[in-house]
Amino acid sequence: MISAGDFKNGLTIEYENSVYQIIDFQHVKPGKGAAFVRTKLKNIINGGVVEKTFRPTEKYPQARIDRKDMQYLYNDGELYHFMDVASYDQISLNEESIGNALKFVKENEMVKVCSHNGNVFAIDPPLSVELTIIETEPGFKGDTATGATKPCVVETGATVYVPLFVEQGDVIKIDTRSGDYLGRA
Repeated sequence: MISAGDFKNGLTIEYENSVYQIIDFQHVKPGKGAAFVRTKLKNIINGGVVEKTFRPTEKYPQARIDRKDMQYLYNDGELYHFMDVASYDQISLNEESIGNALKFVKENEMVKVCSHNGNVFAIDPPLSVELTIIETEPGFKGDTATGATKPCVVETGATVYVPLFVEQGDVIKIDTRSGDYLGRA
């Protein structure tokens, strides 16, 4: 059990028969009345975000989230297949439970599969990946406007905005959380 006064960002709790992750919290001490904790909670099952307030003395059970390293094998159109490299157990997940998590992940790369009581609710890709550009417009000599970008398509099919000097065939680093160009690999 964890009290609301000890809430931290990223902590997962069981609340109202569901599992929530604390996105943001703030301890508030008004001039009149008792102190309280204002939080922004994300339901890890359906992804909904709600704002709730708690008294600092309220206690809630901490939810146990299992994060397991698994290898992304392939997508057969309907299901995404993953394998535990230690035990060779395989699981298949539909597109609803994955969302855009695999937007920048190639086949055979390692990801973290997050589950609660055996139910998978999220896929965490690596923080950054290196991908090859398969399609982009050519940059023109002298076209060096500060901060100018152009769209390109990488080998996973995702679109990324890159500086004008980047060309087709280049290998670039991409931040998987924001989809931002980090540099050449």
